[in-house]
Amino acid sequence: MTAAIGLRIEGPLAFVTLANPARLNAMTREMWRALRRTFDGIAGERGLRCVVVAGEGGAFCAGGDISEYPSFRFEAERLREFHEDEVWAALAAMLACPLPLVARIEGACMGAGLEIASCCDIRLAAASARFGAPIAKLGFPMAPREAALVQGAIGDVLARDMLLAAGVHDAARLYEAGFLLQVLPDDELAPAVLAHAGRIAALAPEAARLNKATFAALRDSRAQRAIEPLLAAAYDYADSPEHREGVAAFLAKRPPIF
Repeated sequence: MTAAIGLRIEGPLAFVTLANPARLNAMTREMWRALRRTFDGIAGERGLRCVVVAGEGGAFCAGGDISEYPSFRFEAERLREFHEDEVWAALAAMLACPLPLVARIEGACMGAGLEIASCCDIRLAAASARFGAPIAKLGFPMAPREAALVQGAIGDVLARDMLLAAGVHDAARLYEAGFLLQVLPDDELAPAVLAHAGRIAALAPEAARLNKATFAALRDSRAQRAIEPLLAAAYDYADSPEHREGVAAFLAKRPPIF
């Protein structure tokens, strides 16, 4: 099956699906572009009241599709374009969505998956879900806007462990940190998410939109001044030896040598 972003609408609910099952729904560049288009379209649908975001085939999203990385990651301008014009543009479209977003998280929720989940207002997870951003093993940092998003959602302690020590944590730990609203047995997750989305859809839609606008204004006012000074040099590492070694080692299925 071709990697894609699926969209299904059922009454007041929209279901957005991350689909790249051969790679645990890892995000390709085209999937990032499609995610942005999907949420730009959803934002204009006045009949919708809630969006459910999920992965296909038992995983949420295992991160980025690393098989694509050698084609663009080692040139600073192309790397900047990827993170700012594709990844962040998609995440920003999710953050700007005026509808409540509910994440249904099962299996791997890593890197890009963690970023996508961080854009959602409410997150429910299966007990077997795992969370992390072990990109230190690949020799590169998380982009500034993306790191701020994740840190704000999961908290400083977990963000530092995931990015500095490649820590991977279970759903119970993310629930303790306040990232998850509920952790459920795997077979109870889908109906619980559907029930929660239905409860949201039954409430006042304009109140939800106004609450989302308030949350967005508070988030943006906190983040803007801190992030802007970092962007000028954020992608200068593109051609660094450790960046090249981390990606090459992953693709060769061997430990990196830093």
